[in-house]
Formats: sequence, C-alpha cells, structure tokens
Amino acid sequence: MAVAHRRVGEMVRKWRDRLSGTLSSGTAVKSELPWYALQCWVRKESMIASRLEGQGFECFLPKYKSIREWSDRKKEVEQPLFPGYLFCRFDYSQRRPIVVTPGVLQVVGSNRTPVPVENREIEALQLAVASQVHSQPWPYLEIGERVRIHTGRLSGLEGILVSFKGNHRVVLSVSLLQRSVALEVDLSWVASLDKSREARKRHLAAGAPVGAVS
Repeated sequence: MAVAHRRVGEMVRKWRDRLSGTLSSGTAVKSELPWYALQCWVRKESMIASRLEGQGFECFLPKYKSIREWSDRKKEVEQPLFPGYLFCRFDYSQRRPIVVTPGVLQVVGSNRTPVPVENREIEALQLAVASQVHSQPWPYLEIGERVRIHTGRLSGLEGILVSFKGNHRVVLSVSLLQRSVALEVDLSWVASLDKSREARKRHLAAGAPVGAVS
C-alpha cells in the first residue's frame, strides 16, 4: 500500500511540474510533438493503444473504475473516460502508420482539418488520472462557475464546479471532443476563479494595487 501511494505521489509531482512548465530537475520542458485525438473502434481502445505504442508512439487512454453488475455477482472494471477515443502524440506529416493501424477511424478535427488537443487539457486529465480521485464521464459543459483546486492531490487543476446527487464535482473538458470528466471534490478544496477575477477588477477600479487581491 505504501509503495502504491509513493508511486501515485511521484506521478502527481511529475504532472504538477509539467503544469508549471518545468521538469522535477528544474530544467525547462522541451517543445514536444502535439497531442491528437484519434477516433477508434469502441471497446477496442486499449488494444489499439497497445498497437500504436508497439510502433513507438506515445498514447494516453484515460480510464475510470465502475461497478458492473450481473445476476450473480459484481465486479469493478476499468473503462475509457472517452469511449471511442484515445490520445496520441505524433507529427501529423508522419501520420500514415497511425491512420492505417487497424481500429483507427480518423484523426479528430474541425471541418475535416485535424486539430491538436490543447496541452493544458491533456495535462489536466493526466494529473486527474494519476491522482486516483474518483472520476466519471460527464456531459460536456461550456458555461458555469470556474474554480481552481488549491489543496490535495489535484492542486492547481481548473474546471467547472457542479453539484450532483448532493456531492460536488469539478468538471474537466476536452474542447475538441466536446467531452467532459467529473472529479469528486470537497468544497473546501476549491476557490472560485470568476469571483477572484471580479474582486481583482473592483480593486483595480478603486485604485488598489494588483497584489492586494489574494
């Protein structure tokens, strides 16, 4: 158990360093290939990711745990957070080995033009997965109060605060896919970004120094 906690801690520290723009060694993160979303066969996402990784490509397939029920038993299973999609990092001009991989349907884009997924969205998902906080697929949201988590394993993540069945969740979104993920949080973990911005505007309008807003 202690080893598992240390491993999670190391993963979280790694992604926190990436979010801040530095490696744990303190050196700047080098520019890297963009992430693309791949549409693929549903329920074959893991197999396709393994095939791509076998060709040397870096893949990211975020999953969540859920309980499957049968007439005689229950079992905890891992399922993709975005069924029918996985993320892959590559040079689009060298895409042929990827698009001809069995199970890959297309590179996701807009108006038939492939579009990279924003790094901050991928990094937020990677940190969320590494934290092992309970998560689940969620309807895509564009509006709502934006918050930043300021404590715990998810510190630094930003998303939309929602309430569901008496519990609070922070929703992370992948704009290109128009899909979202909800992470269960405690209200004491989050602070409103919208209210912070409004308070900052009021202070500026009153002539107060920017640093006066915490």
